[in-house]
Amino acid sequence: MKNKSDAGEQPPPPVWWIETSDSVSRRFQFEPDGHLCVKVVDDARPASQRVLELFLNKFFPSGYPYSVNEGYLTYTKFRALQHFSSAALSVLSTQSLLFAAGLRPTPAQATAVSWVTTRMDSRILILKDGMQHVGKLLCSSLGARMDSEPKSWRVLADILYDVGAGLEVVSPLCPHLFLEVAGLGNFAKGMAVVAARATRLPIYSSFAKEGNLSDLFAKGEAISTLFNVLGIGAGIQLASSICSTMQGKLVVGPLLSILHIYFVREEMRATPVNTLNPQRTAMIVAEFLKNGRICSPADLRYRENLLFPGRLIEEAGSVKVGRPLHRVLKPSELRVRGRVFPDERFVLHRGAHHRYTDLVLEKDASGEDALRGWLVAAYAAEIEKRTGEFALREEAYEKMNDSFFPLVSVLKAKGWHTDRFLDGTGCRYAADDRLP
Repeated sequence: MKNKSDAGEQPPPPVWWIETSDSVSRRFQFEPDGHLCVKVVDDARPASQRVLELFLNKFFPSGYPYSVNEGYLTYTKFRALQHFSSAALSVLSTQSLLFAAGLRPTPAQATAVSWVTTRMDSRILILKDGMQHVGKLLCSSLGARMDSEPKSWRVLADILYDVGAGLEVVSPLCPHLFLEVAGLGNFAKGMAVVAARATRLPIYSSFAKEGNLSDLFAKGEAISTLFNVLGIGAGIQLASSICSTMQGKLVVGPLLSILHIYFVREEMRATPVNTLNPQRTAMIVAEFLKNGRICSPADLRYRENLLFPGRLIEEAGSVKVGRPLHRVLKPSELRVRGRVFPDERFVLHRGAHHRYTDLVLEKDASGEDALRGWLVAAYAAEIEKRTGEFALREEAYEKMNDSFFPLVSVLKAKGWHTDRFLDGTGCRYAADDRLP
């Protein structure tokens, strides 16, 4: 009887409630399996606000702006403009290249193909694949340098792309040199493709605040796709009107290229890369010694030199990184230098004419080891200005030890990755290379 009574009982009513926030009413209800279901039952916001939220949900990472580091909006804005101008330029360059090959495509047809196999002999097909692959192979050997300076290489990638596009634009002016001009253009574009793809991940990683790298990557590629499509549409309009003649292309093409480089430059300047490399380490040390201030990645982003990242910074000791140990020290000097800092993973040596100080790192040296060596060199240069003598010994080393641990703790708190140092050259020495 008890079982029959239990079987006849009705299931409990669902648990639900309604919450209203910012003119939006949402119904919350627990499903039988325990999951919480949320539905919007009333939305009194203006249409513009609803469209903005939809756009943010589709093209910005979840939790924006709290889930990304500072500068993401500026980066995204200029990234969108960069892809827009690049796509428009691509339509013009492809149409010009096809003209030089003896074809007469419409602007719309120029967007559908990058190379047309009809009326092209085997030499052109080999050129298409071969020169681009050669460019990719040559650029792939520079991957370590791209890790060290992703922002500079990203700018260089777009410069190379514009050089390739520019060669394609002018190819109708020299049809007798079509193979050479088109080959060089494709070679430059091949290098640009590798450099752009290789630097994409470290740049996205600098914005990932909550381990949301995949979300950042997906939303960034969505924005790129959207503005590429818009740029193609603009390129079709230009090719059908202003740029229907060669004179128009020669005016609009360079203008689009200038805008493209400007946009990518501003995009990279807004990126707060948080790994230690020679330039950023020197800037951190210089600011710390000059003002006692410890900079965050966002503080340094607009001060990085994107064209000449290897410049020496005098306030940080004019330290040069990346030379092989056998070129820095003679065998007789190596035996003496090996005893200066026996417990450290670096070797310091004053360069020719005292214009710079060489810093050579051990194979397993971390970012903290590089920072220790840099501080010793900077303190030694500071002592030299005061006394006229340069000594990489007791006083500079003691000052480094006094300031190092407070400096590193604040650097970590501000988001710097001090566990590795990206010098980009790979010129380090193994422990056995250093004589006792």
